[in-house]
Amino acid sequence: MSTTTAHTAASAAPVPTINGHTAVYIIVGDPVEQVQAPTSFNRIFALMGINAVLVPVQVAPANLQAFVTAAFSAPNIHGLWVTIPHKAPLLDWLDSSTDLARAAGAVNAVRRNAAGQLEGGLFDGEGFIASLDYFHIAYAGKRVLVLGAGGAAGAIAASLALAGAHAPAEIAFFDPAPGRAASAAARIAAAAPVPVVAAASNDPAGYGLVINASPLGLKASDPLPVDVARMDPQAALVDILMKNQPTPVVRAARARGLVAEPGFEMMIQQTHCYLDFFGFHEAAQRVREDADFLRELVYPVELRSEIRRRIP
Repeated sequence: MSTTTAHTAASAAPVPTINGHTAVYIIVGDPVEQVQAPTSFNRIFALMGINAVLVPVQVAPANLQAFVTAAFSAPNIHGLWVTIPHKAPLLDWLDSSTDLARAAGAVNAVRRNAAGQLEGGLFDGEGFIASLDYFHIAYAGKRVLVLGAGGAAGAIAASLALAGAHAPAEIAFFDPAPGRAASAAARIAAAAPVPVVAAASNDPAGYGLVINASPLGLKASDPLPVDVARMDPQAALVDILMKNQPTPVVRAARARGLVAEPGFEMMIQQTHCYLDFFGFHEAAQRVREDADFLRELVYPVELRSEIRRRIP
């Protein structure tokens, strides 16, 4: 599917029909105002004639287990997308999960298999690494600072640590919650051949890649997650937040002339992984071939010129 074709199709996409045969998928989080996945996946379902819908549902952490149990008791609910802060706690309640999910300590997708068991997958890290490649941001042999130690942070660090010959020289977590960074680092270090440690502070000096995987930036009143003035001149920054992009930290890094990118591409680059996980293999292949129509949906006007269009 060419970019022009995808753009035309996206602009004229039919409105999905919701009926008694619709396969329902839920993206569960707290909050959910920032989620972009329903925009992308519902457009894919409509474009490709798939009778399915993805709906965001806000669920407090205290109610998560009860909600998941109740949701999967409905046969027309086929799966979950999982976002903050539920990626880590949900892992312990599943019947099985992938090796990467266990290493990272988190899941971002859950499906019910033929035996009725719940299986978890994790694609954040895969999507993040693909986004680095898309932006031509080098990470092999570099020191990487991950701000935050939640589910997305763990997924990113685990995928980087297990990247083989392309792995960073070191990965460091920083999280202000006592013990959280150390716990995430120890879990991933046990499964990875590269050093994974807890950083004593969020000082970015000496790191070649800084990743904001914390919630800082979701609110206008939030402080910057890192002092951009302390970043090395050749360092790059990626802020994985889906809301308020370009965030203040992205703006500040760009004002210094640094490479700084928003997190949209991480989501786009894992779209085909979700589709394959839930059995939509033809749709997954079409997205692999050309995802610019998704970029046009989720990139804000200010960043629209940064969509890297394919040459026909």
